[in-house]
Amino acid sequence: QEQLVESGGGLVQPGGSLRLSCVASEEFIVVNLMAWYRQAPGKERELVASIENDGSTDIEDSVKGRFTISRENANNRVHLQINRAEPEDTAVYYCNVKALVKGTLYFDDYWGQGTQVTVSS
Repeated sequence: QEQLVESGGGLVQPGGSLRLSCVASEEFIVVNLMAWYRQAPGKERELVASIENDGSTDIEDSVKGRFTISRENANNRVHLQINRAEPEDTAVYYCNVKALVKGTLYFDDYWGQGTQVTVSS
């Protein structure tokens, strides 16, 4: 069963830093776009940052300069570095990939289970 497993969430003080990680299981044989989304209470899920397999990135304007996305192609990992955290960053953060999984013929979207980030003093 293909899985995306996130880690690194938790409580951080305003102004602090946090690093989220997501690893795709071995069933993912080709991973193209990797991304992080977030969903705050009462709000829709929104794209935060994405990275192509050539390393090109796209960062949402509201977090530009504070968030950085990176990936390790060799082991299908993606990271989100959160710096100068703000209370508005409080949300469940989800890993998303567009990938080809063993036993399938087409690329599809896959999601992790989400990890909670809370920014509070």
